Amino acid sequence: MSSQSHQHLMSNQSSPMRRAGFVGTRFAGTDGVSLETTKWEHVFARMGIDSVYFCGVSDHPAASSYIAPHAFFEHPDIMAIQEQCFGAQRRPPELSREIRLITELLKEQLYRFLELLQPDFLVPENALAIPMNIPLGLAITELIAETGIPTLAHHHDFAWERDRFRVNAVADILTAAFPPRLPSIRHAVINLEAQRQLAHQCGLSSVVVPNVFDFAQPAPGVDDYNRDLRSALGIAPEEIMLLQPTRIIARKGIEHTLELASRLHRPGRPVVVVIPHQELDEGDAYAQRVLAYAESLGVRTIVRSDRIALTRGRTGTGEGAKVYSLWDLYLHCDFVSYPSLYEGFGNAFVEAVFFNKPICVNRYSVYREDMEPLGFQVVTMDGYITDEVVREVEQLLGDPAECAKRAETNREIAARNFSYEVLESRLRELLAVLR
Repeated sequence: MSSQSHQHLMSNQSSPMRRAGFVGTRFAGTDGVSLETTKWEHVFARMGIDSVYFCGVSDHPAASSYIAPHAFFEHPDIMAIQEQCFGAQRRPPELSREIRLITELLKEQLYRFLELLQPDFLVPENALAIPMNIPLGLAITELIAETGIPTLAHHHDFAWERDRFRVNAVADILTAAFPPRLPSIRHAVINLEAQRQLAHQCGLSSVVVPNVFDFAQPAPGVDDYNRDLRSALGIAPEEIMLLQPTRIIARKGIEHTLELASRLHRPGRPVVVVIPHQELDEGDAYAQRVLAYAESLGVRTIVRSDRIALTRGRTGTGEGAKVYSLWDLYLHCDFVSYPSLYEGFGNAFVEAVFFNKPICVNRYSVYREDMEPLGFQVVTMDGYITDEVVREVEQLLGDPAECAKRAETNREIAARNFSYEVLESRLRELLAVLR
């Protein structure tokens, strides 16, 4: 590290914090970490703080992004390392050398990031929590230890929360860097259980910063663009549109939504299930299983990744059919089903509240502890669909006035607890003690 760079870092620590340096494996697309990072960026901007990014993949402007290919968890070198680190309990010397080699490369690039984009403090986004990229976590930890740069580590999920990380050959590295114990780091977690476990597992204190939504803005309405969504997706006017706003992965509990649709189905009142996000990262077998199960229940299911995306657009080169956004789906659905078995927080639940929709939610652990006590008025299930759940959903589908009453109550609760204003308050609290 040059003396000039060292002087810059030291001067940053005594000056007002005006630039956040987000560090992670990717800041692009619709994954939860990327979406929440964008929300933090918006709130930082309201506080007069600019944002810059160090990552392997970015959809932020090039001028504010430092791209380090080995930071991406799907880089071939990183994937080869990860495969050897987990599922075994001993690591060969060659693996240690490879980890060290890429760690040094990433650390050099992180120093260059500090020199070029000059963040006043770092915000590692999950990169010091879940070990998806072992060298990146080590590089960030060593950079912080060597520079003392103020750091606000934002943790979404930890290694101990995932079975696939339990058997590993890198226990020493996980102890050192996932997360690290360094005096210039303050820790933020997204739920109460994570706060308890971080204290229990690592002896580290943290502040709970929930995922948020901009409840100061009114929910959008049907417009000229999305007015034809149902007909474009082949949904008849008499069909009940049951939306599961998640990816197709096993922990999302899609089978429960399909069972609910099957049990709600009546002659003259068919139910169609819409799932906006196809997910192949964990293999195609589960998606095929879900579609086969739907067929066996006689439930019509729409999965149209060609016509549904994060934002609006057109298919093909831009002159094709309309592509609708997830927000467009919320506007047109009759009911939201959220039967997840596990969630670190539950963004889709808060989104459904924002769009004033009736909801059926499984009482996953974070919902029970962080959301249910707030008094949300929703249909709840305890791991499986019961006759009572079906009856309550049927009653709400036939009672628009009750749906509207619940929606108003739910939005008021969410605005008090999961708004941008809540996020700004927590960030100001954390930055006040960041040194």
